[in-house]
Amino acid sequence: MNRPREGLTDAAWQQFERDGFLRLGQVATDDQLLALQTRMDDIMMGRADVDYDQMMMQLDRVDGPDSGPGPQSKGFKGATLSYRKIQDLEYDDVFLDYMQHPLFRELCARVYGEQADIACFRAMFMNKPAGEGTHLVWHQDRWTHLDRDPLITVWTALDPATLDNGCVQIVPGSHAALVNPEHGSGFLTSEQTVDLLKVHDPVPLELAAGEVVLLHNWLLHSSDVNRTAGARRAFSVCYMDAQTVAHNGHNYPVVFGEGALALGS
Repeated sequence: MNRPREGLTDAAWQQFERDGFLRLGQVATDDQLLALQTRMDDIMMGRADVDYDQMMMQLDRVDGPDSGPGPQSKGFKGATLSYRKIQDLEYDDVFLDYMQHPLFRELCARVYGEQADIACFRAMFMNKPAGEGTHLVWHQDRWTHLDRDPLITVWTALDPATLDNGCVQIVPGSHAALVNPEHGSGFLTSEQTVDLLKVHDPVPLELAAGEVVLLHNWLLHSSDVNRTAGARRAFSVCYMDAQTVAHNGHNYPVVFGEGALALGS
């Protein structure tokens, strides 16, 4: 059984600060990883005891193989393994238990401060269904409706992530500055993408099932479609300072600190 990693060295933090990403190895035990994989499939197939009306769900192909993704909206869209994105997983006990791992608390304390309460901006399942998947254009993760930028995301591969099945591709060190700060979600224009790829060769983040990578949210990244017969599932959690204010009035749940979400609540 793989044991959860405990603590990071100063050298590891220096690497993260330089590159904008850091491989953490497998954090969940093998049994926990299996539970996450099984739970995700149960949610997609409608077998889970969850409040689907409060869960944002998006199909990868809304009208067949030649169509695009469906709307990102609350509610169940049918029993299928072809969802592209499912959010609000912080309200599911299996995923919340993993999100509240002590190592992730340590990461947040290092980035936001020992005394800071930590909220979840989003706890999100990302999927490249077999033979499908949506191309994700180059972008940096940031959102202009917040009064400050969330800084870190913890990304866990639930299946092996490879070039063939649409693994995340990154530009190491690109987190130092925003490229297109005017865009509400940090997406690059087509011209900026062309300029980027003229001078940088993207690095594929190929990962084993269960492997975790810490990402700075400003790290430029993209992903391709899935050209294989198996799915590429992942669980992505963006942690932020709980003092962050959203201009749209949305309140984000605390996962570490005073008033944190509790299992079984």
